[in-house]
Parts: sequence; C-alpha cells; structure tokens
Amino acid sequence: MIKKNIVLLLISLSVAVLPVGFARAEPTTEITVSAAISLKNAFEEIGKLYESQNQNTKVLFNLGASGDLATQIKGGAPVDVFASAALKDMDELDNTGFIDKDTRTNFVSNSVVLIVPSSSKITVTSFEDLKKAEIKKIAIGNPKTVPAGRYADETLQYCKISDMIESKLIIGENVRQVLDYVAQGEVDAGIVYSTDAMVRQQEVKIILTAPDASHKPIIYPIAVVKGTKNEKAAKSFIVFVTSDEGRRILSKYGFKPMAPSR
Repeated sequence: MIKKNIVLLLISLSVAVLPVGFARAEPTTEITVSAAISLKNAFEEIGKLYESQNQNTKVLFNLGASGDLATQIKGGAPVDVFASAALKDMDELDNTGFIDKDTRTNFVSNSVVLIVPSSSKITVTSFEDLKKAEIKKIAIGNPKTVPAGRYADETLQYCKISDMIESKLIIGENVRQVLDYVAQGEVDAGIVYSTDAMVRQQEVKIILTAPDASHKPIIYPIAVVKGTKNEKAAKSFIVFVTSDEGRRILSKYGFKPMAPSR
C-alpha cells in the first residue's frame, strides 16, 4: 500500500509540474532583415548579440545590393526590416507605402575609396591615374542597383574621367563582388566603401578616399517594412542597432554612427 501511494504521489506531481514547464516555453520569433551587403560583417555580429539578449527571437539576414532588395520588397518578399546603403532606395519604398514611416531612421554613414590589389606594381595616386594605359580593368558596382556603384559613377564624373575610362569598367552585382574582383587581382582597380576595404585589408590597399563633394552623402537608413507580422521584434531590432551596443559594433567595422534621424 505504501509503495502504491508513493507511485500515485509521483504521478500527481509530474502532472502538476509539466503544465507549468510548458507554460514557460515561448515560440521562437524569426525576423528577416534585408540589408545592404556592405553591412554584412557588422550586422552578423549585431544579430548574434541581439539573439543572445532576446533568446526567443532569431534574426535571418538577406544581404545584397540595396536596389535589388528594394525590388524584392516591392514584389512581396516576406521582409521585416530593410537597411539600405542609400537614401534613394529607402525613399522609393517610403514614397510607395512599403515601410513604416515612423520607424525610419538614418543610422550610419560611410566613405568611398579607390583600391588596388595589394600585389599591384602599377603606380596609382589619384582617380585621374585610372586613365593610364597600364590600368585595363576597373571594377564598380552597377549604378542602377548598387549604391556604391552610383557613388563611384558620381565620383568619376566629378573627376571628369567617366568617358575616358568607360571601356575599362567591369560592373559588379554588389559592392562585395567588386571587392572580390580587386582582392583576387582580376581587375587593376576598384571603387568600394572604406568599410569593405577594411574587411580584406591584407589583399587590397586603399589609394585614396573620394572627396565628400564628389558624390552624394553616403547615408544608411533603416526601417520596419509595413505589414510585417513581427512588428514588435522588428522595432526592437532597430532599437538595438541604434543603441550604444549597436553603434559600438558598427564603429568597429569602420562605419560612422549617426544620431538617429530622418
């Protein structure tokens, strides 16, 4: 009888305890962040830290050229947060009602640099030197979809050498592809963000930074995509990106944090 009572007691305790355990378990929320590929390293670190502090939220990154990402969102891609490398692409989504205006903020800026392979023996000290006969291939992003490509194009026009080097241009699908071309020695020079050059500083060398006046300001905006089913988590992620912790990580990768603004 004693043994039977003990068994019944254990069963009753297990029944009492299990529902409590299950009540504490919360479903995992997944948010998809479509971000300019130049943010890759910084955002991946931010994502891991964010997940460690928000254990029921998983951050998935969709990285690419800002123009392509904006097109995906217009086409109905299930995206919760959009971070662009240019105001233009965010403005297009804003003006057509694809983002939550109240969540939009500018959070970092960047610089455009001229780079060559570390092994290059060609003397290049200015953008004008790209006209040299020894420089046969110059990589830039596609100006139609890649913000870095637009800034590069503006810089080349500012230096009045666009027409003279047009036949040398190798067009990349995004800024990291341009970086790859230069790092692997497939081209003689390229124009990327300073933050990209930092990622592979053993393989490329920075020749110079484009003057601020040579291109539009390089400002990165971020916003929640309208209609997301994960609005709370999406807003929380943006708050984290613009927090002191987020700004510290962005600075580590060479970005210049800005006070949140429209």
